[in-house]
Amino acid sequence: MLLMAAFTICSVSAMAQQKNTKKNNPKQETSYYCPMKCEGDKTYAKAGKCPKCKMNLIEKKATPAKAYYCPMKCEGDKTYAEAGKCPKCKMNLIEKKEEHSNHKH
Repeated sequence: MLLMAAFTICSVSAMAQQKNTKKNNPKQETSYYCPMKCEGDKTYAKAGKCPKCKMNLIEKKATPAKAYYCPMKCEGDKTYAEAGKCPKCKMNLIEKKEEHSNHKH
């Protein structure tokens, strides 16, 4: 019985800790837009229908941040947020392309 009580207490505290972690790390906000662009680039916080044309709103996909690297690998796999020149060899940085590991070209 004592073992069962200890197990219950551990389970409850683990669940409470997981709940607090979710509160501290809110998931990325999703936005929606009208496919007809009735109101230009306006976005909405919730899915639903466009107030003007009544079409279903579409989820806006987040664009991944661009990364640039030195083709000479002067600093290994280090990447930079902006295009420019490598601080070591002064070559132009190259945009890193997204890798597709689930298929072959």
